[in-house]
Amino acid sequence: MLVIENVDRFDTGKYVVTLENLSGSKSAFINVRVLDSPSAPTNLEVKDVKRNSVSLSWEPPLIDGGAKISHYIVEKREQKRMAFTSVCTNCVRNSYIVSDLQEGGRYYFRVLAVNELGVGLPASTDQVKVSEAPLPPGKVVVEDITRHSVTLSWEKPDHDGGSKITSYIVEMQPKGEDKWTLCSQAKALEATIIGLTTGEEYSFRVTAVNDKGKSDAKPLAVPVVVKDITMEPNINLLFNTYSVKAGDDLKIDVPFKARPQPEVSWKKDGHVLKQTTRVNVVTSKTSSKVIIKDANKEDVGKYEISVTNAIGTKTAEVSVVVLEKPGPPSNIKLEEVSADFISLSWDAPIYDGGCQINNYVVEKRDTTTTTWQIVSATVARTSIKVTRLTQGIEYQFRIAAENRYGKSSAIDSAPVVAQYPFEPPGPPTKLHVVHATKTGMLVSWGKPASDGGSPVIGYHIECKDQSSILWTKVNRGLLTENQFKMTGIEEGLLYHFRVYAENIAGIGPCTKPCDPVAARDPCEPPRNLRVTNITRNSVSLFWNGPEYDGGVKITGYIVEHRELPDGRWLKCNFANLQDTYFDVTGLTEDVQYEFHIIAKNSAEQLSVPSESTGPITVKDDVDPPAIIMEDKLRQLMVIKAGETIKIDAEITGRPLPVISWSKDGKEIEAKARCEITSTNFTTTLTVTDAIRKDSGQYVLTLHNVAGTRSMAVNCKVLDRPGPASGPLVVSGLTAEKCTLTWGPPQENGGAEIMHYIVEKRETSRLAWTLVYGDMKATTCKVTKLLKGNEYIFRVRGVNKYGDGEPLESEPEKAMDPFTVPAAPTNVQVTAVTSDAMTICWERPVSDGGSSISGYVIEKREKTGLRWCRVNKKPVYDLRVKASHLREGCEYEYRVFAENAAGLSKPSTPCPLTKAEDPQFLPSPPAKPKIIDSTKTTVTLSWNKPLFDGGAPVTGYRVEYRKTSDDEWFIAVQNTKTTEFTVVGLTPGAEYVFVVKSINKIGISEPSPETDKQIARERQEEPVFDISNEMRKTLIVKDGSSFTLKVPFRGKPIPNVTWAKPDIDLRVRAVIDTTDTFTSITLEKATRSDSGKYTVTLSSVAGTSSLTLNVRVLDSPGPPSRLGVTDVTKESVSIAWEKPEQDGGSRVTGYIVEALEKGQEKWVKCGATKFTHLTVSGLRENAEYFFRVRAENHAGLSDVKETIIPVIVKDQLEPPEINMKDFAHNTVYVKAGSTLKCEIPLTGRPLPKVSLSKDNMPLKSTMRFNYDVTPDSIKIVLRESIAADTGRYDVTASNSGGTTKSYVNIVVLDRPSAPLGPVELYDVTEDSVSLMWLPPAYEGGSPITNYIIQKRETTTANWIDVSSAVARCTMRIMKLTTGLEYQFRIRAENRYGISDHIDSPPVAVKLPYSKKFYKYRSMFSL
Repeated sequence: MLVIENVDRFDTGKYVVTLENLSGSKSAFINVRVLDSPSAPTNLEVKDVKRNSVSLSWEPPLIDGGAKISHYIVEKREQKRMAFTSVCTNCVRNSYIVSDLQEGGRYYFRVLAVNELGVGLPASTDQVKVSEAPLPPGKVVVEDITRHSVTLSWEKPDHDGGSKITSYIVEMQPKGEDKWTLCSQAKALEATIIGLTTGEEYSFRVTAVNDKGKSDAKPLAVPVVVKDITMEPNINLLFNTYSVKAGDDLKIDVPFKARPQPEVSWKKDGHVLKQTTRVNVVTSKTSSKVIIKDANKEDVGKYEISVTNAIGTKTAEVSVVVLEKPGPPSNIKLEEVSADFISLSWDAPIYDGGCQINNYVVEKRDTTTTTWQIVSATVARTSIKVTRLTQGIEYQFRIAAENRYGKSSAIDSAPVVAQYPFEPPGPPTKLHVVHATKTGMLVSWGKPASDGGSPVIGYHIECKDQSSILWTKVNRGLLTENQFKMTGIEEGLLYHFRVYAENIAGIGPCTKPCDPVAARDPCEPPRNLRVTNITRNSVSLFWNGPEYDGGVKITGYIVEHRELPDGRWLKCNFANLQDTYFDVTGLTEDVQYEFHIIAKNSAEQLSVPSESTGPITVKDDVDPPAIIMEDKLRQLMVIKAGETIKIDAEITGRPLPVISWSKDGKEIEAKARCEITSTNFTTTLTVTDAIRKDSGQYVLTLHNVAGTRSMAVNCKVLDRPGPASGPLVVSGLTAEKCTLTWGPPQENGGAEIMHYIVEKRETSRLAWTLVYGDMKATTCKVTKLLKGNEYIFRVRGVNKYGDGEPLESEPEKAMDPFTVPAAPTNVQVTAVTSDAMTICWERPVSDGGSSISGYVIEKREKTGLRWCRVNKKPVYDLRVKASHLREGCEYEYRVFAENAAGLSKPSTPCPLTKAEDPQFLPSPPAKPKIIDSTKTTVTLSWNKPLFDGGAPVTGYRVEYRKTSDDEWFIAVQNTKTTEFTVVGLTPGAEYVFVVKSINKIGISEPSPETDKQIARERQEEPVFDISNEMRKTLIVKDGSSFTLKVPFRGKPIPNVTWAKPDIDLRVRAVIDTTDTFTSITLEKATRSDSGKYTVTLSSVAGTSSLTLNVRVLDSPGPPSRLGVTDVTKESVSIAWEKPEQDGGSRVTGYIVEALEKGQEKWVKCGATKFTHLTVSGLRENAEYFFRVRAENHAGLSDVKETIIPVIVKDQLEPPEINMKDFAHNTVYVKAGSTLKCEIPLTGRPLPKVSLSKDNMPLKSTMRFNYDVTPDSIKIVLRESIAADTGRYDVTASNSGGTTKSYVNIVVLDRPSAPLGPVELYDVTEDSVSLMWLPPAYEGGSPITNYIIQKRETTTANWIDVSSAVARCTMRIMKLTTGLEYQFRIRAENRYGISDHIDSPPVAVKLPYSKKFYKYRSMFSL
């Protein structure tokens, strides 16, 4: 007998028993399987490691515990943590990819097998770093080559694979060999490979290495031949011009490259540069420096550097400008001398001091004194007009130039006397009144015969009425024109005028007075002259009187006529004609005449003639009728109901036509609302109080012997709509509802139907009830009808003009078409508890013709008489739960079915059922969890059981046993909580625990056993117990105190440290720490206490850190870099930078103050949120200091002041056009596109800009325009064409000077045709050579090729010869002897093909044929 006690999984296997005696031996075996959790998986390997994932694989455990392995649990642990965390709890394969790992992190992994008996032992890996081999290095380049070495450099890999790059391996491969040889290993991004063979060709490649391996190799793009490199000298000028202030030091640094090492020499203005104690030259391998100390005017000039080696020589020029005050101006000229001004001009200084002349200072003095007076200190040009001089006084002037570095010495002019060189002008000529009205007169005159030697600058005019002797000056200011409009005159009076001329010398004599002219409006001519009839010897005229009669009554008219084409105007009426019509008789048949009318008033004024009738031929004339109406009458005429319809028409025709009006084909007769008014030339139809029926087509018809003419006017009257289209159909009628349907009105009243009003009434009542007041559709549903009542319905359409007429339905009675359903069947109770039952039933046999809408359930106690409803709302299912029952009572139930007709009869009640609970033992809790342990205790927690057995769970029993023992011990008989601490355990012993549920029936089965737990102190990683509120930034006022309190937990109790950058908190703060929290307190907080406070917990279980932000609010620091950005004559613009310290709070604004020099009080100028401000309202030429203070929520900062006072005056800045952003001053635009070009421009005041092309000034047009802004010139060229290509000169000028530049506009288009004529030469029997000139315009892009075509002159078809001709010549081969050809040439660029040019025809034949035949003919003679 073999006995094994306390078997475990390792006792599983095959047991063999052998019996042996003298007769022999006999063996038998027994397979033993111990049921247990499985052993650890085998051959756990890390198969693949990437930057954020690891692939694991393993084999099944050797021992499966007697049951099939169901799945595996995969866990991971970071290096700095003690506990494993689950990655996958249900892995059914023998491999798994662990993803979402931290790149570069170090991890441990383990795998546990699981069968139905539990979780087996783990199999673990060694430490694994999550990384991979890096990517290859970046671009590899050659830095240097010598006869024995090569220097390479490369870029870092795009990714290091999650592990630091430890080195780079450089390999080489000589030409002709297959093997790569390690030649260098470097940690930097550069390596020099030495010991190479001169003249040999090598290939190189670089590999990055980290602790995971090597990257792919990155090869050098091209092989390298090892030899000394020669390089022609190359000079890289940093600047072309250097400026230095007089007295300062200057260093000119010129980098260069050359191999072999070059020689460097310097020249100044063409002579070798001499080195002195002030001027030194320092040259290194890569640069040469010229150092000038205490620079002065002598150092100005061109400095030339020459770099020479065996390969060649390179030179470059550098200009040096010494900035100081300029030399004096020269050559003062007196351009113009007058009595009160003198114009001067002068030449600019020869030496401008190294910068632009800002202005000139001009002074004057009376030659009788020695005191000089400033005329102007801001003259921008080399000329000035000195005004306000005294006539006859002798003056002298002096002029000095000034730049930004000072003022030059002055130059004096010769003395000059201020006097006029001319006399006043003579009197004006040809004075007369051009036009007179009752309110004004227009007076005109000519220039004087003599202007006195000076141009006339204006005129003075005087007037008087005929009865006065006093002349009155009329003009307030000088008149520059030769006419004047006199107003403010008195109607009916006669006026005289006279005029004086004035030049710069004074006012001359006056003219003779003009003839008197009356102040009266002229009579206007008659209007609307028309011919009403023409016969063979007469013409009938009709006209209207003048609009204005000249202020007096019209007394008559004069009718005049003339024969065409050259006859004189003759009077037709010899008696006074007061009517506005006249028959001119005695005319000659078939002769053309024209007529006009003159009006005459009682003041004997005649009007100008009226407009003539035009040519009229005197003969019997018949004109067909014509109708003229306003354009608005040709469209639909819309009238609101109640308004008036008025149609006006002008009519013509000879003889006068008959007028008739009709509507919709019927003639209109004058009635009470309708009126027709007609004259010889007009007719009017008027319809008052329009109604809907007045809508329609009105036709005007004219008829005479020459024909008939009609014109129609469509009119629409806007009114309320008519009745809806019937009938009004009632459908879907039940006892409570019905559906109405109708059609839209045939007459909508000229407006869209907005909605309908639906009403109903019982036939027994007279009052209508509103159903819908705004129904949009033509159908609606009417509800809330009373069963059995008879109803009539009506509908009215509504448009924006009101309610229409109603449409009524036939009477209808509200009745249902169906009955109540049958009773439900088979009612029974299916589930019972002490307070609830579930009742089920089957559908009724019949639904009564209407679908079942729900069920009503009623209950009744055994001892009760009344049935009570179980459900408040209808039930749609075939079951319901009745709750709130009394325990121990017996109940019966019945069910009603309900449809649209109502409730059915009740079903047969079910049998009585008692309300009581079924009772069982409770189910056990789920597997308990161990939440804590010490050397002698273990704390468990568990969840309530899923099933309480029908009775409440009253408590739980906890039992435990050692894993090495089968005996269970009771830790507690009955605990009401779901957590318990088992005490009195043996330190170091291993235990398992179970929990049982208890109710009044008894104790449940035990729960699953807990995981094995050794009685020892539990380690718990330290963590912080803080809320999101504590993580927010703590804001503290300057000078106050604050405390940061942080709760935490962890086993064992962790060590606590506080830290803040640059501060020892043990000295600055008070730190207090207990087992559950730590706090830090700072007194009298300052700005330096702002920042991040880091608290760190550390124990054997791990480390945890927390950073808290504190911001101490303080006033900000002062602003920095305060400076002046702009100055005008009344304002100063200043700018500054934000404070370096904002005091822990955002800067909300800045306060700017000013102090005038000589004053003591600072004045607030303004406040701003920005870092700049323009201070206006300052005194011109005064000096001011400025200061700025920043402000935040805590207060104001210290001030930042300007050191140097600012003088308030206009700053002159000459114009400057900046073309540096335009390569070669050129811009490009595609043909047909719009060019928008913005050229930077500076200058004060704002410069005036002009553009010209080919010396022709350009003006803005719809296609080309330019605009000047304070900082740029904006040029817009729309729909560009080839002709727009060219140079555009730009000139900008202001009082500071003038500057010029240019911009080349290139229009990218197809080229123009090649230039001819096409030259034909070298003609043989089968070939011709062509030559032509390139196109005059290349289209802004180089000519890429020419296209050549040919044709025989006997055909019109062109054949391609070549489309890839690169030059302007070509030999065309394979032609047919004796034929005549013509050739066509077109140019092509990247934007298209040009027009063509054709050659003259050429015959292809032997070049000597003609001479040969001449020779033969001569020989024969």
